[in-house]
Amino acid sequence: MGQGLWRVARNQQLQHQGYSEQGYLTREHGRRIATNNLSNASHRKQTQGGIDIYHLLKTRKSKEQEGFINLEMLPPELSFTILSYLNATDLCLASCVWQDLANDELLWQGLCKSTWGHCSIYNKNPPLGFSFRKLYMQLDEGSLTFNANPDEGVNYFMSKGILDDSPKEIAKFIFCTRTLNWKKLRIYLDERRDVLDDLVTLHNFRNQFLPNALREFFRHIHAPEERGEYLETLITKFSHRFCACNPDLMRELGLSPDAVYVLCYSLILLSIDLTSPHVKNKMSKREFIRNTRRAAQNISEDFVGHLYDNIYLIGHVAA
Repeated sequence: MGQGLWRVARNQQLQHQGYSEQGYLTREHGRRIATNNLSNASHRKQTQGGIDIYHLLKTRKSKEQEGFINLEMLPPELSFTILSYLNATDLCLASCVWQDLANDELLWQGLCKSTWGHCSIYNKNPPLGFSFRKLYMQLDEGSLTFNANPDEGVNYFMSKGILDDSPKEIAKFIFCTRTLNWKKLRIYLDERRDVLDDLVTLHNFRNQFLPNALREFFRHIHAPEERGEYLETLITKFSHRFCACNPDLMRELGLSPDAVYVLCYSLILLSIDLTSPHVKNKMSKREFIRNTRRAAQNISEDFVGHLYDNIYLIGHVAA
């Protein structure tokens, strides 16, 4: 009885406030419709003047059903730009679909020159039947042969007319190529000192700090793992080349090729001392300055101190 009276009173109160059960549901339904309409209107407003998202998704779905975009339907400049990002293997695969585009000489010429920066054949009139795609295959074959046997690799390049039989041309080829095995290259340069001389002259150390120049030198001509006659030859050639590239600096600091030779050896020993995990008591800056100036007395203390800081902060000169 009490609960019935309470429900009657509550219904009268809701009817008085306009929130009858049926009215409440009607209003709630109307509120949701209004919210959806507002959201749709806001979405249309955001996309108005821009990209129709629905149309974009529909177009994308239809494109996926059709497959890849046909590069032959695009402007040639755009097609070549897309294919220029492919390596040789992917470009060969692309030629199975777009033969005319993927076999374009400019694409294969770019691949050749980006991998092998210098070849004697680049500066010659191409022979009959020449193609850069065929040249790429020959350069790749020759590089693999060189990495197995350097002499046979060089002979292969010469037999194909890719390189001239000249120490300077061979040195330029080595200087501009990064696909050669550095261990095999070190053996080859140790045997061909004429090529090594021309390779050293290709370096330009002008206005470079001595440790940085030595790092660049050893990136192209890797140092041997053990001290010996070949390492002494490399440091001697580097010292003369560094002085030739920086005559004003040498006069200002009072350095000679012999003094630079001593500094290079000191930098190598310091690099080993600071980077080797087997050396527990590292050489201090004061010790390095004292030992170096004892070997080369004309060198200023500040200059030697900067050498130590460079090795300490950047690392090994022949890593």
